Amino acid sequence: MKKLIVAAALATLAFAAPVKAEEPNSILNVSYDIARELYAEVNKAFIAKYKADTGKDLEVKQSHAGSSKQARAILEGLEADVVTFNQVTDVQILHDKGDLVAADWQTRLPNNASPYYSFPSFLVREGNPKGIKDWGDLVRDDVKVIFPNPKTSGNARYTYLAAWAYAKEAFQGDETKTRDFIKKLFANVPVFDTGGRGATTTFVERETGDVLITFEAETRAIAKEFGEDKFDLVTPPASLLAEFPVAVVDKVADKRGSRAIAEAYLKFLYSPEGQEIVAQFGNRVHEPSVVEKHKADFPEIKLVTVEDVFGGWQKVSKEHFASDGILDQLFVAR
Repeated sequence: MKKLIVAAALATLAFAAPVKAEEPNSILNVSYDIARELYAEVNKAFIAKYKADTGKDLEVKQSHAGSSKQARAILEGLEADVVTFNQVTDVQILHDKGDLVAADWQTRLPNNASPYYSFPSFLVREGNPKGIKDWGDLVRDDVKVIFPNPKTSGNARYTYLAAWAYAKEAFQGDETKTRDFIKKLFANVPVFDTGGRGATTTFVERETGDVLITFEAETRAIAKEFGEDKFDLVTPPASLLAEFPVAVVDKVADKRGSRAIAEAYLKFLYSPEGQEIVAQFGNRVHEPSVVEKHKADFPEIKLVTVEDVFGGWQKVSKEHFASDGILDQLFVAR
């Protein structure tokens, strides 16, 4: 009889609801390469707010590298509570390949889960000695261009797509001429770093190249850090909208018991305080009060979208970024 009672108790335990993980005192934000300083400030402000709201201490850990490289690291086991990437496909692959992120991740937060945005822009040497003003100048024989490897960097994929969009319009949809334009652009790049910060180092510290292509926010940060007397910002007439999608890594957050913290962290990015920090780092935001405050800081520009030019991220991923896709064909041909 005693054995039967024990067996029944064990059976009851086996079917009981799993014990909820105790809420941790830290989360990991896995982010793109050039966002170190931005999220260091965001984390500081969020931790203070979290302490004021809950009375609890919290640590927000950071990991930074090329966005696509970071996505692969998570698929291979890096336990991120949240991701703050610079490319939709790098979040989507966490759902498609690992079921780590929910299918509806992009509808959980405003603006397609993108709290801020930017676009590929130019940074040139002081005085702009090569007279670089638009995308067409980047394929001249006397111009050397610096941007990272589009196979490892979301930053560089935006550059690739923005250049394609320019050429497609310039050549009235002629794909042969558009492909030739991209080949020439690749040929003008002396070195491909794996991420945006590496490309910045190549341009700024190694003094390689005539123009650095990176997000507008990064061009502003570089000029501010290294001296506005050394570099000029050049905003091209048109570029491609770069969204910065964020998501809770559901599988990890539920396993660690960090969902409430992770969700609060991402929502903080949309708050007036979070948006102000983001804008101070040269990103364009959505909060009306912050937009108005920084209106004079950001020049007007025509922005096209991946949906406008390429039919959406799913289509562009299949046609351009898949193995043996257009990017592979042109990159090998450089």
